Amino acid sequence: MLYTSDIEESVNFYTQQLGFACKTLEPEWGWASVQLGTIRIMFSRPNAHTYFEHPFFTGSFYFNMEDVDTLWEKLKDTATVCYPIEDFEYGMREFAIYDNNGYLLQFGQELKPEGENVRE
Repeated sequence: MLYTSDIEESVNFYTQQLGFACKTLEPEWGWASVQLGTIRIMFSRPNAHTYFEHPFFTGSFYFNMEDVDTLWEKLKDTATVCYPIEDFEYGMREFAIYDNNGYLLQFGQELKPEGENVRE
């Protein structure tokens, strides 16, 4: 469950930028959910019992995926980029962006053994 100040803006970011489908949108309840494959994310406005000034999270959300290069090409010119696509010595090809709330989203693909990766 990710806190957000604007439910509809969050749903729009995940559906329009990342290809998620909106499963539930209840603005009057301050709640929504989106889904892509087996990944489901819920958004909510905090209730009166939760202190909330703005969205924050001290970590990142990591999406292990196939074809990370295609997603990078789609997002690189429209998203707020934390770091561009890169091969890392720990065996992943990845990049990171910030969503509309400032949450850090990392997308990575496992590198294949030497000679199996084909990139232009």
